[in-house]
Amino acid sequence: MEINTKYHFEWKDLGDIAIGRPNLGTSTNVIAYRLMQYTMRDVLEKHWGPEKTNEFFVKAGYKAGTEFCKNILDCSLDFDGFVANLTETLEKFGIGVLRVEKADLEKLSFIFTVSEDLDCSGLPYKGVEVCDYDEGFIAGIMHEYTSKNFIVKEIDCWCTGDRTCRFTVDMIK
Repeated sequence: MEINTKYHFEWKDLGDIAIGRPNLGTSTNVIAYRLMQYTMRDVLEKHWGPEKTNEFFVKAGYKAGTEFCKNILDCSLDFDGFVANLTETLEKFGIGVLRVEKADLEKLSFIFTVSEDLDCSGLPYKGVEVCDYDEGFIAGIMHEYTSKNFIVKEIDCWCTGDRTCRFTVDMIK
């Protein structure tokens, strides 16, 4: 059940950055992004608990992924072209360096890695994966591109001692 809220995200709500930030432009420091993300996570976890907070981050990532795909990526490309476009765009936006380690186009089953991940690369060891938002983001992108639903699960993370984030990406049957 959806609750009537004051705010409903639309791409246009991101504003005209050229007008609003004529000197600073579209760039920011990763610390500013992480400060927002991890203070929000801290507050949400204290109120809702870690499982519910993870669910919120996945849902927000999914919404962002679908909107990012609709508004930035070219969904008319074949898979190889789409992945090339996605890879280039993620690097251009400073989100991370995408690689496809495995692709089964028949089953729509993949393994993606994201190095230099915006969310976690360089964070201290925590013993748990922290890229819930990325799971949703990837699932949203894949849904928008294929019109299929995906389950994305992070299996390796900087915060578990790995030096790249690795995700299984599987179509839900």
